[in-house]
Amino acid sequence: MLDDKTLDRLFRGARTHNGWLDKPVSDDQLKAIYDLMKWGPTSANSSPARIVFVRTKEGKEKLKPALSAGNTEKTMTAPVTAIVAYDTQFYEHLPELFPHDQTAKYWFSGEGKEAVSAATAFRNGSLQGAYLMIAARALGFDVGAMSGFDNAKVDEAFFPDGRFKTNFLCNIGYGDHTKLFNRSPRLSFEQACALA
Repeated sequence: MLDDKTLDRLFRGARTHNGWLDKPVSDDQLKAIYDLMKWGPTSANSSPARIVFVRTKEGKEKLKPALSAGNTEKTMTAPVTAIVAYDTQFYEHLPELFPHDQTAKYWFSGEGKEAVSAATAFRNGSLQGAYLMIAARALGFDVGAMSGFDNAKVDEAFFPDGRFKTNFLCNIGYGDHTKLFNRSPRLSFEQACALA
């Protein structure tokens, strides 16, 4: 079992950050985040998440028109903004990712498989986005995930061929703790869970 300090870092004390210290995140650090998060489980090891780490001025300006007013400043000042997307044709990689069953690609591809393929891509890409956040926290970074943006504009700017679809954005860096809101409550076990 992990110690309380680690659990606090990953969950209990972790916060959604809105302000950032002027401290860079290197490309090697982003690779380390990915190299940790990629081990999280997905259906048939499908690994549909595709991530663009936006960290240059040019990249941020390209992203800016898609941001809602309330998310613009915190995103433009974050050292990195991860565009967490998913590959609608993730199944093309299954012969490599799920080699012990070479029929796996056809579970999700072909006529009549569109709904299960879309649901699998979105669900598992979302899981991988959560793994990304936990991996970043585990490596000493703060994160701020958000959905206040225009998906279509992000897709047009960063994924014009239409294969990848944006799920959510996540700022990554070193959070300015003086800009945090008061901690919001969470539902109790009794409110959110049932035993069957």
